[in-house]
Amino acid sequence: MSSHNSSQSPVPSSSGEPARKPRVAVVFGGRSAEHGISVVTAGAVLRAIDRTKYDVLPIGITTDGRWALTADEPERMAITGRTVPTVEQIADSAEGTVVLPVDPGSREVVYSEPGSVPKALGEVDVVFPVLHGPYGEDGTLQGLLELSGVPYVGAGVLASAVGQDKEYMKRVFISFGLPVGPYEVIRPREWTNDPAAARKKIVDFAGEHGWPLFVKPARGGSSMGITKIDDLSGLDAAIEEARRHDPKILVESLLRGREIECGVLEFEDGPRASVPAEIPPVTAHDYYDFEAKYIDSTPGLVPAPLTPEETAEVQRLAVEAFDAASCEGLVRADFFLTEGGGFVINEINTMPGFTPISMYPQMWEKSGVSYPELIDRLVQAALNRPTGLR
Repeated sequence: MSSHNSSQSPVPSSSGEPARKPRVAVVFGGRSAEHGISVVTAGAVLRAIDRTKYDVLPIGITTDGRWALTADEPERMAITGRTVPTVEQIADSAEGTVVLPVDPGSREVVYSEPGSVPKALGEVDVVFPVLHGPYGEDGTLQGLLELSGVPYVGAGVLASAVGQDKEYMKRVFISFGLPVGPYEVIRPREWTNDPAAARKKIVDFAGEHGWPLFVKPARGGSSMGITKIDDLSGLDAAIEEARRHDPKILVESLLRGREIECGVLEFEDGPRASVPAEIPPVTAHDYYDFEAKYIDSTPGLVPAPLTPEETAEVQRLAVEAFDAASCEGLVRADFFLTEGGGFVINEINTMPGFTPISMYPQMWEKSGVSYPELIDRLVQAALNRPTGLR
């Protein structure tokens, strides 16, 4: 895989001032349960982005939704021990607010504090949203940026929404002929109005596909809110745990096999797949949960020990999934290589974990694209892509 050396011409200022470097707003944090992981990701991006090519403006969204100006100090944005960082810890002010323009004719960002005159922070040329989960990765932020006319890294509104909602993601994949594992959905009204019928629906599903089952939020991520249950006795607690994150519940049967991941990155001639990676069995955990991913940092195998035919097949399926959901920029596609020898797609992540030790950058590192080059390519692609219908 060839590496990428792009060149971006300076951006002319709308105020008639001399040309300047493109300005990248790295937006992170957010209101979802994945807030802390987003902060960690942002720290890695801030550390690696080429400051000779880009001016950088870090903007954190607090857990209650306030847009805050934050310190540009990546070293304060790392996991310490078993504690993940928060935007509140690095915000410049407890009350100050950053406001993006909703006028497509202006990209001027404004900062205001109670009792003070609002202060212009200059124009933003592109947003790098490294938010995970609802209120950031699900099309909501992308819609705001479309209204504002500000280019941004990654998937658009539709692909972000599809990538966040595992039910509709699977429906899209099925419609495109991609192999998907058995699943069932419990909608909010079903559990609220008739829990007995919802339980029966899951029992019937288990009767057809067997135990154990995985009960998870339909629109969650980072393995939060997931419970593995071996029989009916754990069902109610598992549903309530998932509903703490999302009122819509997804139930999946166990797919026996190997966990394989593959990165997709958009090049000038279209999306290409990285070398795949394998998540080995996690002996200290019941499955590849939040602690295994982020606290104990279970290492993956990159590249995955697959045959050339298996590698080609999972790369083909990853690109097909990228296209099926109308993705842009980047995707990590997660698969199971079943005991029968076929691949089943589990999900896609339109803004995957993006620290240097995350699987997506590791897969591209082994494919010839370094972490700083990866960031550069994504920013350049966003700068060259219009907002609106495309």
